Amino acid sequence: MNAKLPLPAETSERAARQAEVVRALAAVLPAHALLWTPEETTPYECDGLTAYRERPLAVALPETEEQVQAVLRTCHLLKVPVVARGAGTGLSGGAMPHPLGVTLSLARFNRIVAIDPLTQTATVQAGVRNLAISEAAAPHGLYYAPDPSSQIACTIGGNVAENSGGVHCLKYGLTLHNVLQVRGFTVEGEPVTFGSRAPDAPGLDLLPLVIGSEGMLAVVVEVVVRLIPRPPLARCIMASFASVRAAGDAVAAVIAAGIIPAGLEMMDKPMIAAVEDFVHAGYDLEAEAILLCESDGTPEEVAEEIERMSAVLRQAGATRIAVSRDEAERLRFWSGRKNAFPASGRISPDYMCMDSTIPRKRLADILEAIAAMEGKYGLRCVNVFHAGDGNLHPLILFDANDPDQLRRAEAFGAEILETSVAIGGTITGEHGVGVEKLNSMCVQFSPEEREQMLAVKRAFDPHGLLNPGKVIPTLHRCAEYGKMLVRGGRLPHPELPRF
Repeated sequence: MNAKLPLPAETSERAARQAEVVRALAAVLPAHALLWTPEETTPYECDGLTAYRERPLAVALPETEEQVQAVLRTCHLLKVPVVARGAGTGLSGGAMPHPLGVTLSLARFNRIVAIDPLTQTATVQAGVRNLAISEAAAPHGLYYAPDPSSQIACTIGGNVAENSGGVHCLKYGLTLHNVLQVRGFTVEGEPVTFGSRAPDAPGLDLLPLVIGSEGMLAVVVEVVVRLIPRPPLARCIMASFASVRAAGDAVAAVIAAGIIPAGLEMMDKPMIAAVEDFVHAGYDLEAEAILLCESDGTPEEVAEEIERMSAVLRQAGATRIAVSRDEAERLRFWSGRKNAFPASGRISPDYMCMDSTIPRKRLADILEAIAAMEGKYGLRCVNVFHAGDGNLHPLILFDANDPDQLRRAEAFGAEILETSVAIGGTITGEHGVGVEKLNSMCVQFSPEEREQMLAVKRAFDPHGLLNPGKVIPTLHRCAEYGKMLVRGGRLPHPELPRF
């Protein structure tokens, strides 16, 4: 250990606090596991939501569970906020640092502890990449089903924090449905385990509470995930439609027919153009919207389901249907969907990705509402989403260097979320609340409901040190947001909670 690390100049209250924190952490971490200079901490100032940035007092990069425990105990003793961080691919600002806190990076917890083909489970550290789990399980004919678009980089710890999904979540479920056990530490540094490798565990079932809690209840260090056999065959339908309403109605028709595709995704015309120019997936540039519908299973099962889905899609008005002829073409069809976000980054300096979820039957309604909002806010929006479960991902294109564009993008995104709630949906499906959707939490949940959420938070973290200022807005913030809406002439839906 190195307790004689050079300390920053004490030129302000922040610098004095930084010196105190760095000195304390230097006593429990090796020098190479502690960053505090502006050059070292700036890369950690945001996650995938780049519009909001803060620099932490320090970044801890522990390599052992004992070091994680020591960091938490030290910060708890000093009453210093702690923000756990994975790969920083989150899209709601959930890993944005606290300006007077410590960022606790789990990047070095990147070991696959065990692959057990008999129980079809994998035990992995929190910093293991999502895709790496499937790569390690592949020799056993197994894989990990949740597949966020960022799976090449995102970590399982971050997936647990946000309850991530992916293009195959309709059939195989979200992180919640594929994790058996989570192990970590409380804010005080006490070891804690949620869930079990067995079908059930004694005591309260707190695993669903922790998954999706956005690092507010505990710091995760190890996860046991469920693996499933890789299907012998998968084929993908690419169906074109002359309108987004026809495509939205087709989604509802597929599900109404009793078909649960392995994947059911939708893209509108602007997004089709963006991804086709980027990856050349073979998309129909004349279509107003396309659906990607995948079937997997035995060759006989796939053939029957493809035939049934094709018939439903034709009856729903598909103008063109193409079925992947081999694995290479299937992967090419999906390459466009998987690269939707980077493709959007090529056509705009910045984008803000929303994440609301609505009833499937209202897909066309929300897309038409978003088109009207484009004119209202003077910004473009490209749309891609998990159509099968109604999880929208509108990407609002803007330039963060222009304060007015950022303001309009924020208002645009908030109206999308609040419209989603008004038609029976929710403000997030898999990206979390973070800082991005704090105001929209005021619209979806009543003061009494938010107080219950805070009570759960206090039970785990009485001093509010884990990821503070995120997810659950204060009464004051909600009151101020309500006044802002009134001043702007955009009143909340009459059926939604009062502020």
